Amino acid sequence: MHILIATAGALPPAAVVELVAGLWSPGSTITVMTSIEVPRSFLEELDTEEWRPFSDAVMSPESERQVARYVEERGRRLVEPILAGLDAAGLAAQPLFVDSSAPASAIIETATERESDLIIMGATRPIFTEDVWQSVAVKVMQASSIPVVMVPGLSRTADDAADAERSG
Repeated sequence: MHILIATAGALPPAAVVELVAGLWSPGSTITVMTSIEVPRSFLEELDTEEWRPFSDAVMSPESERQVARYVEERGRRLVEPILAGLDAAGLAAQPLFVDSSAPASAIIETATERESDLIIMGATRPIFTEDVWQSVAVKVMQASSIPVVMVPGLSRTADDAADAERSG
């Protein structure tokens, strides 16, 4: 079984580890991925007459390295809590960082390419609002032929929200 865990940093590691541990069997593989959109518009603003790393949409090797480093550094921060939790549970996982401005498509493409049997994602928006239909998770559920399991994010109690408002 191949399990693809797609995160933008909002998945609660303990819940994901518990779920994956229950599904894992010898021979299973686990990939923890995130989709990073590189702020190319910002990078293009840096493109001056003296320094044109993005001219004609062809990036120099140095610019490609900078983009790859940005994706790697940002991606590692987002997947690290889940990787650490899986490692502590004795479950080996491979990180994957995808440069994409369309996270739902990147998740589906990655799951298909890796022949995933299951996609695990976070539910970060309330389910009974119109906004939920714009979420990455719903887009993946609608377009994927691979089963998707949603793990709810950490909920805040009224007391937590009041404390945060008082201290903020």
